[in-house]
Amino acid sequence: MDNHFDSKEYVKIDFSKTKIKKGEYDNCTFTNCNFENTHASNIQFVETEFIDCNFSNALIKSSAFREVHFINCKMIGVKFNECDPFLLQFLFKDCQLNFSSFFQLKIPSTQFLNCNLQDVDFTETVLTNSVFANCDLRGALFESSNIEKSDFRTAFNFNINPNHNKLKGGKYCKENIAGLLNDFKINIE
Repeated sequence: MDNHFDSKEYVKIDFSKTKIKKGEYDNCTFTNCNFENTHASNIQFVETEFIDCNFSNALIKSSAFREVHFINCKMIGVKFNECDPFLLQFLFKDCQLNFSSFFQLKIPSTQFLNCNLQDVDFTETVLTNSVFANCDLRGALFESSNIEKSDFRTAFNFNINPNHNKLKGGKYCKENIAGLLNDFKINIE
């Protein structure tokens, strides 16, 4: 029988030493918890917040994230593409997501706010209506991605080839438009 945890708070727990219980965490809050290199697979997180947590290299295979907020979390090398795609919905604010993967996920309307997204894999990802507010996308891979109607106006260091991605209705600013033209090897002054 699966465990169900409703409206619980978890503070300063090191899940690399204390194994997280399998089950459904509904409307829970995790603050200053360490999930680094842990097996957090086959767990359901619903309407849950993670604040100041370390998820670096955590294994989240088949875990569900439904209406989950990550705030000021370190999430380096997380393979989100291995989690349960059903009703997947995130918000990331002030997070370090370098080297993570969203490969082939359908995560429209995702908000990335003040995040470091260097070398993140967005290949074949559906990110329509998403927001990349003040995000560093240096080395992020957009290939056959659908980023239509997404907001990149304050994003920087991105390289997105319009020939290999869907961009219709996207929002960009004059200062970062070069990120759409890098692959064309033209000089912009």
